[in-house]
Amino acid sequence: MLDSVRVRLTLWYSLVLGFVLVLLAVFTYFLYWRNIEQRTDTGLAELADAFVTTFHAELSDETGPDAVRNAARVAMVEHRFRDTVIAVLDPANNIQQSSLELPRLGPSRERITADLFSSKDFQSLVAEAAAHPSALGDVPGGRDGFRAFARRMPAADQNYTLVVLESLHPQREMMEDIRDTFLWAIPIALLLAGIGGYFLARKSLAPVAAMASQARRMGARNLHDRLEVANQRDELGQLAVSFNQLLERLEKSFELQRRFVADASHELRTPVAILRGETEVTLSKPDRPPAEYRETLAILRDESQRLAQIIEDLFTLTRADAGQYPLTSTELYLDELASDVLHRARSLAISKRITLSSAIDPELPLHADESLLRRMLLNLLDNAIKYTPECGTVSLQCQKQGQQYVVSVTDTGPGIPADMQQRIFERFFRADKTRSRADGDTGGAGLGLSIARWIAEAHQGRLELTHSDSRGSTFTAFLPVGPSVR
Repeated sequence: MLDSVRVRLTLWYSLVLGFVLVLLAVFTYFLYWRNIEQRTDTGLAELADAFVTTFHAELSDETGPDAVRNAARVAMVEHRFRDTVIAVLDPANNIQQSSLELPRLGPSRERITADLFSSKDFQSLVAEAAAHPSALGDVPGGRDGFRAFARRMPAADQNYTLVVLESLHPQREMMEDIRDTFLWAIPIALLLAGIGGYFLARKSLAPVAAMASQARRMGARNLHDRLEVANQRDELGQLAVSFNQLLERLEKSFELQRRFVADASHELRTPVAILRGETEVTLSKPDRPPAEYRETLAILRDESQRLAQIIEDLFTLTRADAGQYPLTSTELYLDELASDVLHRARSLAISKRITLSSAIDPELPLHADESLLRRMLLNLLDNAIKYTPECGTVSLQCQKQGQQYVVSVTDTGPGIPADMQQRIFERFFRADKTRSRADGDTGGAGLGLSIARWIAEAHQGRLELTHSDSRGSTFTAFLPVGPSVR
């Protein structure tokens, strides 16, 4: 059950809400109790002051030995309340008059007797009032005790003591009612909040469940399917959009992988078929002239070299895709490297009577992987020579522009159609129908430009087809001047 996000959200929401409600209830309970205590103490002091005022007014009209007692009795009649006891003590702390001696106002919720005045707490309160102007304290008695206020009350040249007591039973009952209310209100609130929170969580997570159901039905064969997005502006909509973007990238990766595997199989099948065919033809006739054997061996050598080159290129691209190709950076001069590569490519150009030209600026220092840059330039020159007809021209330009080096290889071949220019850097892609090769040239596997572009990107640069029409094509590599190997 706890495996469900909806259940966990509901539980966490209920726990947090319950904690907040309990804290609120405890705080409210003690705050209300403190407020009641303060109001009780203030009420007792005000009642005592009113009693003293009435007492002195009545005492001025009384004469004789019982004047104090009679004045106290009249004041008690005017200021007595239910569950309230008033007592007047003489200087010897004896009860002179108490409201318990008067007729009751009505049925009381508890029974109050004169034993209330004989407790130690009552005597201590009276003694404290004698030493100070007034005193407050709790006195046991009745059901839940009394809150008592005592003060000195001068009369007839003597110091009497007035004690006003209020039963705490009504307060206790009210606080118990408040506590009981919290005890049943909080669980009901939590129950209702939990039910509501569960349905809200269920409704909020319903799109997630729908997306999960759709995602479970997706596989390599139906990566073109996409999640439905109800609202792209909320968090779940953004999640669905991100997932759809991921599916789109995966679909492209799967498509490239399928095409790569198919093209690799096709490219490898041709040299293997040639090797097998030539071997079988040679073995079918044991008695053959030596010249035929030499011709067969030459074919086998050429095809094996082509097969080895394809495998090496595939291995290079595989390691590059996995980020495992080690790049060794050294300090070099790009102008010297370009001149050396151009010199090595002359043998390829001479066989097709192609003219090589160059425009290389001097002093072009660079921090890069020399072997990879050499391979990139050779691939570009080899590609240009292969697709340039006899008596054509291939030029190499190398110069500094701002904070980058620009290396361009231009040929005078037939160019690349506009609809194929976007795919020219794809692996195994060759526009054979438009870029003819010399007769008898087996060519490459369509991996040279892919490797060249990866080398440029590995140096934080880029390789682009900057120009292509019927007069020829230009491939340009842009390399940063500063440290670039990553």
